[in-house]
Amino acid sequence: MLKRLDKIRFRGPRTRDDFPDLGESPPASDSECNDEMQLKPRTALREMEDALRDPAGSGSPTMAAAIQDYQRSESEQLSEVKGHLEIALLEKHFLQEELRKLREETNVDLLRQELERERSKRMELEQKMNEKQQKEVWSSRLQKWLYERFGDYIEDFRFQPEESTVEAEEPLSAKRLTENMRRLKRGARPVTNFLRNLSALSNWHSVYTSAIAFIIYMNAAWHGWAVPMFLFLAILRLSLNYLIARGWRIQWSIVPEVSEPMEPPKEDLTVSEKFQLVLDVAQKAQNLFGKMADVLEKIKNLFMWVQPESTRKLYIGMWVAFISSCVLPFKLVGFMMGVYAGIKFFIIDFLFKSCPKLRDKYDTPYIVWNSLPTDPQLKERTNATVSRRVQPVVSRGSLATIPSGMSREEETGRSHSTKKGAFHEIFSLPESERPLAVCENGWRCCLINRDRKMPTDYIRNGVLYVTENYLCFESSSSKSSSSKKNKVIKLVDITDIQKYKVLSVLPGSGMGISIATPSTQKPLVFGAMMHRDEAFEAIFTQYMKILTTSKPPASTEL
Repeated sequence: MLKRLDKIRFRGPRTRDDFPDLGESPPASDSECNDEMQLKPRTALREMEDALRDPAGSGSPTMAAAIQDYQRSESEQLSEVKGHLEIALLEKHFLQEELRKLREETNVDLLRQELERERSKRMELEQKMNEKQQKEVWSSRLQKWLYERFGDYIEDFRFQPEESTVEAEEPLSAKRLTENMRRLKRGARPVTNFLRNLSALSNWHSVYTSAIAFIIYMNAAWHGWAVPMFLFLAILRLSLNYLIARGWRIQWSIVPEVSEPMEPPKEDLTVSEKFQLVLDVAQKAQNLFGKMADVLEKIKNLFMWVQPESTRKLYIGMWVAFISSCVLPFKLVGFMMGVYAGIKFFIIDFLFKSCPKLRDKYDTPYIVWNSLPTDPQLKERTNATVSRRVQPVVSRGSLATIPSGMSREEETGRSHSTKKGAFHEIFSLPESERPLAVCENGWRCCLINRDRKMPTDYIRNGVLYVTENYLCFESSSSKSSSSKKNKVIKLVDITDIQKYKVLSVLPGSGMGISIATPSTQKPLVFGAMMHRDEAFEAIFTQYMKILTTSKPPASTEL
């Protein structure tokens, strides 16, 4: 034990190499020394116990000496054990310090390795960043060069959301409206002249010019030069327009142009002139829109099989054209189409325009187009079909009530009624009197009786009817049990009938009809009539028919 302690006693610094490796040193603990040092005290205790058990043994001095020796050895041993413990504690402390230093050294190595790894990573990142920067520099230079060269084209192909712009609408102005009408006429003049020249060629307005044009076109179509000929004519027209724009006076037309007199623009228009201008423009726009609507509706009905006979012809013609285009060569198809177009334009159209009866019988496109119905015509046909279906049922249901000798027309007239009752009962007329077909529902108007001074009798709102012998006005304010405000005039009593304008300051010919009879000092006026012209034609026609067949009796007022 002492030898082991002598070996581990040392003072002064020692290197790491003087200590064996912790993994190679045998496992030892602090309890080894304590076990060896506890052997001697235990043997001394045993000897002491034996001496006490044997009092009759050796003498008491020996015993006392033994006890003293034991005590002395025990104190020495205790002091020696104390020194060994101090040394063991110092050695433990030193070993702990060494172990801490070793751990720190191992941690430093790990930190150095990690530092080296981080440095290598940083170098790699720096290298990659440098390469990336070089690539970005080159790419930016390339993009800059491309943008300088092709930037405008790239901007054109850039996708952008479509912006919805709302155009500012100009306020309604008579001056602006007149100017736009003149601009429209000037802009449509070249197209009008071109169409007029084509029509003159087709109608052989100038035989010499049409013959030359026919020979040239047919020769070009025969040799397959129809398309180049049209392109050459377009180039020639542009060349002539260029010379005209440069100041040359060149004018060539088959039909001489008619110069329309240009009216100087008026700076100030009266209210009546402005209103009349608006009405004229509205009428032209209405007629134009109506024609366009008719064309579109006919095309729609042609393709929707509304009239199967017409659509069947188109269907068969399209199949023939499709099969011909698949079987025949393209040059042959173009030749046939060119020759047919020339013959159709110069010969067939001329014959059809000159002979209308021939056109009505053999011009298939013209017949098909005219036979196509528009939507209002289809609606009228449907209503007529429904009325024809309902009429036999009504006649059969009322067959038992028809007196003998009464015709079907009389029965139909007897069954006609207004909103307030039967027509003949409202006006106290014979049952055979009924409104004409043109005014079956009547015309809304107001009766102006200038002989009356009371406001309630001066103007009456109501509906105007015309029958075979009477002109009937049903007042809207009259009651069903009283007909004092209704007006019935015999057509033969009328002395004068004219179109009338109630307010002279308003433009146009007015919206009224003036009826003069012997029983009234001033003519009766039916004003505020929307369909004034239609009503006037119906009343005047029936009035002239009555004058030729009978003599005029007196008028009747109910």
